[in-house]
Amino acid sequence: MVELTRPWVSVVIPIKDERDNLPPLTEQLLKVLGTREESRGAPFEILYVDDGSTDGSSPLLDDLARQHAEVKVLHFDRNYGQTSAFDAGFRRAAGDLVVTMDGDLQFDPADIPNLLALAARYDLVCGWRKDRHDNLVRKISSRVAFLARGLVTGDRIHDTGCSLKVFRRAVLERMPLFEGMHRFFPALAQMQGFTVTEVPVRHLPRAHGRSKYGIGNRLFKSLYDLLAVRWMQRRALRYRLKQGERHEARGKGEDRARG
Repeated sequence: MVELTRPWVSVVIPIKDERDNLPPLTEQLLKVLGTREESRGAPFEILYVDDGSTDGSSPLLDDLARQHAEVKVLHFDRNYGQTSAFDAGFRRAAGDLVVTMDGDLQFDPADIPNLLALAARYDLVCGWRKDRHDNLVRKISSRVAFLARGLVTGDRIHDTGCSLKVFRRAVLERMPLFEGMHRFFPALAQMQGFTVTEVPVRHLPRAHGRSKYGIGNRLFKSLYDLLAVRWMQRRALRYRLKQGERHEARGKGEDRARG
């Protein structure tokens, strides 16, 4: 029996009503990843998680999967939210590296190699949208959340809401996920002792569809969830064996760099 080659990278993308963005996004990802040297020796995969779309995205995703061997699709029976979509994608993803991003075409897949370059040195690489193309409500809510998160979690990452990230598999195997926790991936990774860094990425104006987030379902929920993250940080297991082996979080002073 021939052993199948494991993908070197998986791209996990939650989808909720992004029909018009799906064909160009898929083409861009296939181009960017298909020209990577790593893809010559191992496959890559693009894993879409359909989070209860009602705009025709579901059948279009299935069409894209039939056209491209690299594309795989998971369908929820209804809308469960972004953290659930990420969790389902993480559980199905087979790559040693896992890239996450949104399906709204506001991120440029051409920025992925910049994050992958740092994944050799860091366990989690976060994108940082320094020049954001969002409406005023989203900008204000993101700024308030950043200030509050810095005071509570101390993760020192400018833009944890940026979905463009690269994870090493070990991070996903250790990171606890609950509803809304996708906003705190850096803090959760650091809590387990993993190294985290960030790098500037482009943020493009939305061309199709509309945003699913606002003050009510973004800012207030994230501030409430901060309490849960802080509780987990304070209760994380940290102990040292006599032989010098460490368990759980490997220390508080992990090296962090900024892009």
